[in-house]
Parts: sequence; C-alpha cells; structure tokens
Amino acid sequence: MKVLEQVDGEAGQRVVDSLADTSPELGHQVVAWAFGEMYARPELPPRDRQLVTLGVLAALGGCEIELEVHINAALNVGLTPVEISEALLHTAVYAGMPRSVNATLVAKKVFGARGLLPLTNAA
Repeated sequence: MKVLEQVDGEAGQRVVDSLADTSPELGHQVVAWAFGEMYARPELPPRDRQLVTLGVLAALGGCEIELEVHINAALNVGLTPVEISEALLHTAVYAGMPRSVNATLVAKKVFGARGLLPLTNAA
C-alpha cells in the first residue's frame, strides 16, 4: 500500500475500493503484485516506470480510465506535463495517431483538473 500511495495517491486507493464489491482479489493483486512486487523493484525509478506505463496504456488503446490514473501518477512522481505530452506524442510513431490522440485527450483532462493548462514549451 505504501508504494501505491506514493505513486497513485488517492486515485490508487479509489481503484482498489471500486473493486471491493465485485472482485476484492483483483484489488488485492493491484496492491500486492502490481505495486508491492513490480513498482517496488529498484531497477527503474518511479518516473521511468510511469513513462513505460503511459506508453503501454496508450498503445493498447481503450485504457482511458487507467491512463487517467497513471497520468496523475506520472505527475506525482515528478514527470512534467510537457514530458508526459511528449511521451504520448512519441506513441503515435509506434501505436498510431488515433491512440496517441486519445491518450493526449486524457492527459488534457488531467492537466485541466490540476490547473496545468495551457502547457508551455510543448513541441
């Protein structure tokens, strides 16, 4: 839970709580495996893990809920809005323009909610 709180903050707890009445075991696995095992590994710092996560979620498509949580997490671990936007732009090369646009629109929602718009120094 400590790693989940550090990375996702309240949003991570909301995800776990949202699973409690349907699949509490899945909520447990989010905490125990995804954050207790994978995110806690020291080989990549949290900001790098979030960059990888954003790229994968954007490439998969249909992961807007998860992207919202992880864009917030990326901000929580020190990525800037410009870095996040650049990472999502880069996904267009490998995952296609529609997925990059969809992910960027999720980022816009998060940035707006956090008072981070308009971006400056964006390419």
